[in-house]
Amino acid sequence: MKRTSIRAAVGLTAAMLIAGGSSAAQAASLVDISLWDNGATMPMAVGLAYATPSVDTAKATVGIKVSPPEVKAGKVTFNVKNDSKGRVHEMIVVYLANPGRQLPYVNAQNRVDEDKAGDRGEVSDLKPGASGTLRVNLKAGKYLLICNQPGHYAAGMWTEFTVDP
Repeated sequence: MKRTSIRAAVGLTAAMLIAGGSSAAQAASLVDISLWDNGATMPMAVGLAYATPSVDTAKATVGIKVSPPEVKAGKVTFNVKNDSKGRVHEMIVVYLANPGRQLPYVNAQNRVDEDKAGDRGEVSDLKPGASGTLRVNLKAGKYLLICNQPGHYAAGMWTEFTVDP
C-alpha cells in the first residue's frame, strides 16, 4: 500500500511540474550579498566607478560580493549583510539601460543620482554587522549592485549582476 501511495504522489508531482503548478517554479531566486571594506581607518581609493576607462577594481578597499552573480528573470530576494567592522554600507539595485556607460553622478555629493540611474530597490544604511533583505521583481538585463554612501561607489563599491530571460 505504501508503494502505491508513493507512486501516486510522484505521479501527481510530475503532473504538477508539467502543468506549471509547482510552487517551486514560482519561488524567488536567492542572492547573497556581502558588503565589505578593509576597515574604517583605511583610506578609500578613488576613480574606480563603473565604466571608468582602465578601471582596476583590484585597488578597491571597499566592495560587494554577490553569489550567484546571475539569476533568471522574476522574483529575486537579496539577503544583504554588512561585513564591515566600522563603516555603514547599503546595497542598491540599478538597472543598466546602457551597459558600459557611466552612471549619472553628483560630484558635490560624491554619490550616484539614484533617480536618474535606474534604482530598482535598496537595503539602506546597514550598520556594521547588520543585515537586511530586498525582494524585487527583475526583468532580464544587466544591473549594477552599488553602495551609494558618499565616496563608496567611486571607490569601487559596485559589482555587475545579470538577470537572464
